Amino acid sequence: MTPKIYQQAGKTINIVYAIAPCPLGYLLVATTDKGICAVKLGGEADKLEHILNQEFHQAHIIRDDHIHKEWIQGILDLIAGDETHLDLPLDIRGTAFQKQVWQVLQKIPYSETRTYTDIARDIAKPQAVRAVGNACGANPIAVIIPCHRVLRSDGSLGGYRWGIERKQKLLVQESKLSKDDSNT
Repeated sequence: MTPKIYQQAGKTINIVYAIAPCPLGYLLVATTDKGICAVKLGGEADKLEHILNQEFHQAHIIRDDHIHKEWIQGILDLIAGDETHLDLPLDIRGTAFQKQVWQVLQKIPYSETRTYTDIARDIAKPQAVRAVGNACGANPIAVIIPCHRVLRSDGSLGGYRWGIERKQKLLVQESKLSKDDSNT
């Protein structure tokens, strides 16, 4: 999204979304004509819809659970561990700094983790550790931009916009699959 559209909170865009049950509760996937603009996880579908409507309060938003079924299935497969990488079109809004962080996050291999400090170093801003954490928290595309793979320097989980329990489940699932792959 262009900065102008971002400032207008999506006033000039159409968003279509779908919701599907998943091992982490519910998955909401929202798209524009350019690609995926939001992936959200939660325990209640109506709360996810509310969050989407708040974020894009001026956009024209409609629900269609039949749109982009292959994209949604790919995300569900990623969550289940049947897929380790997705290359889907994204239409994300964020500051230049946030987008820089999100690009680095997308390069973290499946089943590996990095620290907030590692990410700050990777973007050549080693003092920006807290800002990296904030960028992770602002990530609009859960799982595809794998902010769940970022930990504190002491190895603890830190936070996760969609709940620390979901972060833990994602990391355990990825770790389990990685171990299964190395045993074959």
